[in-house]
Order: sequence, then structure tokens, then C-alpha cells
Amino acid sequence: MRHALSETWSGLKRNLGITLAVIMTMWVSLSLFGFGLIAAQQVSLFKGEWYDKIEITVYLCTEKLSTGVDTCDAGQGATEEQKKQIRQAIEKNPEVKEVYYQSKEEMFDEFLEVFKNSPIKDALTVEEMQDAFHVKLVDPQEYYNLESEMIRTRGVHKVQDLHQILDPVYKVLAGLQWGTIALSIVLLLAAALQIATTIRMATFTRGREIGIMRLVGASNFYIMGPFLLESLIAGLVGAFFAAGTLLFGLWFIILRNARESGGFMWVGWGEAGIAVIGIVIVAIILSVVPTVISARRYLRV
Repeated sequence: MRHALSETWSGLKRNLGITLAVIMTMWVSLSLFGFGLIAAQQVSLFKGEWYDKIEITVYLCTEKLSTGVDTCDAGQGATEEQKKQIRQAIEKNPEVKEVYYQSKEEMFDEFLEVFKNSPIKDALTVEEMQDAFHVKLVDPQEYYNLESEMIRTRGVHKVQDLHQILDPVYKVLAGLQWGTIALSIVLLLAAALQIATTIRMATFTRGREIGIMRLVGASNFYIMGPFLLESLIAGLVGAFFAAGTLLFGLWFIILRNARESGGFMWVGWGEAGIAVIGIVIVAIILSVVPTVISARRYLRV
């Protein structure tokens, strides 16, 4: 063990410049990888929070909003009979969990409450509002069948659901997430190549010493030990800085600022812990695998 530690320290000093380059590359790439893992968990939290709240709103025809809509009678609002049939059709759908009706007057009161401090509150009247059915689903992602049925139903002006707003947002977040992970993978490959190059140089410069150890019967593990420790130390130091960067970013961006605004479910220390574990595992793999592969030529492992 003393020999391995001594040779490791000697190798780190001898290849200090390359070792620092490996550490910095690992630092940046593992940080990006960790932020990608955090982003993936944040997207899952957003989906879990908002998909449960998604409801379909079925807006009914009104006298002023019926022209040009096939399911509305020109110049007429939805009749009481049509409203009854719409409710029955909604309640018969097995995907429906709950449905409630909101009249024009209730819609108008809600509008005044939301915009009570804005000049826009005087822009609409009760007659310009639409009454609607609000529908909550058993599985919020199974909305297509009910939506397609309501679009073809007499007395329905339009159907709206939050998927139309949230799905593009999730696609952008997922794109950023995978873009970050892809960039981190490229940098991690660069770090692996740097480690492999460092080991090749180290084994080349110690070729005579390695040959003597093989002649006296030293095991491959005994010979390879210093190289493994050298690359493992560089990888773990890079992982340490990456974990610190990730935790600081989580605290500064989310815990200190974003969470104070409220309204959303944000990642916390638990999710960060998962990302840090991922960073350490990747760092160990990237340190050990290139070392073993590079040293095979000289050690005949």
C-alpha cells in the first residue's frame, strides 16, 4: 500500500498540468451532467403537480359567439336541452372524475375578482361571458377522447385544456435537459480521453520500472494500483468540485430565490443528493475504465 501511495503521489506531481486539466474537464462536464439530472427531476415534479390539476373546460355557445361555429346555431346560445345533453355526455364518459357547471354570472364575478384592480374589468359585461362545464379527469393525460367528443357536440363553442399550454413548455424543458446531458457526455468523453492519454504517458515513462516489476513477479494489480489511484483521485476531485457547484447552484437559484416566489413545486436537497450520487458513480467509472484499457498494452491484463 505504501508503494502504491508513493508512486501515486509521484505520478500526480510529475503530470501535474495534465492532472489539473483532467480535474477541470471533469468538473465542468460532471456539473453539467448533475444539472441535467436535476432538470429531469424538476420536469417530473412539474408534471406530477400540474397534470393532477389539469381540467377540461367546455365553453358553450352564446348569442355573440356562435357565428362560424358548426356546433352552434347562428345568433343563439346553447339551449337548456343542449346543456342537459352535454352534461349527460360528459358524465357517461368513464374518464371523467368530476364535472361542475359555471354560469355566465359566476364567470363574470370571477372575472371581476381577478381583474378588480385593473381597468380591463370594465371591458366585458355579463352577456359577453360564456357559461361552461369544468371537467376533472381520472387520468389527466387521457383527455383526447372526451375533448374530441365535445368538439362535435351541439351547443359547444370550444374546448380548452391546459395541455395546450403546458405540453410546449414541457417540450422546451425536456429539450434543455437533454441538451445539457448531451453536452456533458461530450465533455465527459473528452475527460476520459485525457485520462487515457495521461495513463499512456505515465506507463511509457515508467516502462523500465514496470518491466523490472514484472520480472520479479509483481502482480498486475500491484503494478496497476498507482495508475488507478492517480486517475481515481483526479476523477473524485473533479466530482467534489462538481457536487459543490451543483449544491451551490441549487441553494442560490432555487432554495434562496425561486422557492420564495411560491406557486411551484421545486427540487430540494433530496433530488440534489440523487444527482450527487450520479456524479460520483460516473466519475469513478470514467476514472477506472480508461485506466484499465490504457494500461492493458503494457501490463497484458
